[in-house]
Amino acid sequence: MTLKTETRERLQRVSTPTLATILFKRGLRQQTIQGVRPLRAPDGLSMVGPAFTLRTIPAREDLNPITVFRDPGHPQRQAIEQCPPGAVLVIDSRKDPRAASAGGILATRLMVRGAAGLVTDGGFRDSAEIAALAMPSYHARPSAPTNLTLHQPIEFDVPIGCGDAPVFPGDIVVGDADGLIVIPSHLADEIAEEATEMTVYEDFVTERVLAGHTIIGLYPPTDEANLELFRAWRHHHLR
Repeated sequence: MTLKTETRERLQRVSTPTLATILFKRGLRQQTIQGVRPLRAPDGLSMVGPAFTLRTIPAREDLNPITVFRDPGHPQRQAIEQCPPGAVLVIDSRKDPRAASAGGILATRLMVRGAAGLVTDGGFRDSAEIAALAMPSYHARPSAPTNLTLHQPIEFDVPIGCGDAPVFPGDIVVGDADGLIVIPSHLADEIAEEATEMTVYEDFVTERVLAGHTIIGLYPPTDEANLELFRAWRHHHLR
């Protein structure tokens, strides 16, 4: 669960499209959590944190009555109470939003405990309440029924699939208005550094395009003259 402060700060300032491209260059094509949208998108800086996971299976009615919530060891409740500060709780709801993955009270508890965010490939109940919390959250759509209707939480802090993306405990989850990217933990530092450099170049490209310049030879940078201009631009803007 250790994430370097420098790496976190770098990832907070880059976009998920940039990260997706960098991961694609490394042959990693399934790192986007599909089918989700921000219920509350991050304000300014991207959501960044190590993944803490919760896995569910289809509910079996005789094992999933409302009374299971009386058990203090219930996996959903324990995931909320054990998710470390600074982590992102990622819930595998098998892309099924017909019943909620969690509600407002659990999300509030997670926020108070210092979580960086909350993610499911299913839905949340109390969605307006969760949207008002000072914590980024992502889901497929609002869903009123209790999770017990369709989802049986089984275990937490284990590898899961969420929105077709593999998520291992400790992988770095980055979220912004465009979606969610999962960075394998061992690549986080180098991905953050490369994404920062790519973002700086894209800022230069945007400025050039706004000034009327063609993208040919500029994006991607296949013309050495543009690279020379970029080096001068960078020296002026980042000194």
